[in-house]
Amino acid sequence: MTSTAAPPRTGLVRRLAFAATWGEGLDGFDLGVISVALPFITKALGLTPVEAGLIGASSLIGIFVGAPLAGFLTDRLGRRLLFTIDVMAFIVLGLLQGVVTDGLQLFVVRVLLGVAIGAEYSIGAAMLSEFAPARGRGRRLSGLLVGWYGGYLVAVITAYVLIDGLGLSWRWALACSALPALVTALVRIGFPESPPLLLAHGRGDEARAIVYRHLGGSQYFDDERFGAEEDGPKAALFRGENLKRLAFLSVFWACNVAPYFAIFTFAPTVLKTLQLGDPAVGTIVVNAMAAVGAVVGMLSIEHIGRRKQAVPPWFAMAAALAVVGLWAGAPAWVIVLCFAVSSFLNALSGNLTAVYPIEILPTAVRSSGVGVAAAASRVGAAIGTFLLPVGIDAIGTGACMLIAAAICVVGGVVSQVAAPETTNRDLVDTSTSPLTAGTRVPTR
Repeated sequence: MTSTAAPPRTGLVRRLAFAATWGEGLDGFDLGVISVALPFITKALGLTPVEAGLIGASSLIGIFVGAPLAGFLTDRLGRRLLFTIDVMAFIVLGLLQGVVTDGLQLFVVRVLLGVAIGAEYSIGAAMLSEFAPARGRGRRLSGLLVGWYGGYLVAVITAYVLIDGLGLSWRWALACSALPALVTALVRIGFPESPPLLLAHGRGDEARAIVYRHLGGSQYFDDERFGAEEDGPKAALFRGENLKRLAFLSVFWACNVAPYFAIFTFAPTVLKTLQLGDPAVGTIVVNAMAAVGAVVGMLSIEHIGRRKQAVPPWFAMAAALAVVGLWAGAPAWVIVLCFAVSSFLNALSGNLTAVYPIEILPTAVRSSGVGVAAAASRVGAAIGTFLLPVGIDAIGTGACMLIAAAICVVGGVVSQVAAPETTNRDLVDTSTSPLTAGTRVPTR
């Protein structure tokens, strides 16, 4: 049902959105900085292409473990505890990157960092969505991806400035991620527990006290239908309709991130093999376009709806990557333009990886489901990231781009068949309605 609730009466949701967005920014930063630093690391530590691929994929491997584990713990122990603890790992592991002495140590540290990143995926969006009102929820959740792409872009620029501009070691580029992590840790102090989660655990009095104190009293509680969570059936993640939702989320998310991580983790290398004169400029441009795409997606999602943002971009991305794959010797501006269009649209539709998992999974298994979907998506991303440098040597960059285009077509077809319309619907409705393409429920 479409929500008619008034906005929260305090700034709690805005502060929570800021804290969650900074957490996503840390994820993007730690994944983005390696794309610039990896060639320098490879040379300094004498890595083979296979070892470089493993380090490039290391955080994705960690996400595969961390996302479902943290999701499981968050659904059972509460959002608030892990929301605070997880960010501390970013500080410690960020600093450890600066003191490793060989490739194996760096691989282990970045796998653990990936565990923390996976935890952030499972916690931050769920925490924010369960406080935010239905109207405008998509914009707030999309803002998390703006933080992610912004963090990725800042990491790329920072790494180039520190390594190329100032002549500092790659160690400084990796270790500097501890500073924004410290800021994030300070911002996250003092949040209450999620009311829907408390209701799902039978702690209705505590949930009502939090809603009445921080959000908008009994009227807000009724308008956002918190009580339906208290009375609703307990959900099972791997059965019935929830299993269908989980399958859709996993494929959608995997098809979105696999080409992105595979290409942009090795963006300087990819652009160099395509005879681009200045890979650094090209890398910054295409990542800047991703950040712009995330912002455009955030601003437009409540106006054009989830489904229109989910389906058409896939096929345009496939076309852009196919041009790179098929046009051998294309001018540099064509290559940069195609990658820029692809990254823009990838981020535009990628906003839904922070929205759909939250909106179509029930509270009792929301973080667990997000964790499983994130882990499944990172299987494809990790495989692609590991195989890309090997594939460039074996079959060439053009063939690798055609494979990425084919993955986008798969994402488009699956979205056409299954992507629902959830705009302005409360979480109870979106997580209990059958998963049917374009389905809406009557306005309340």
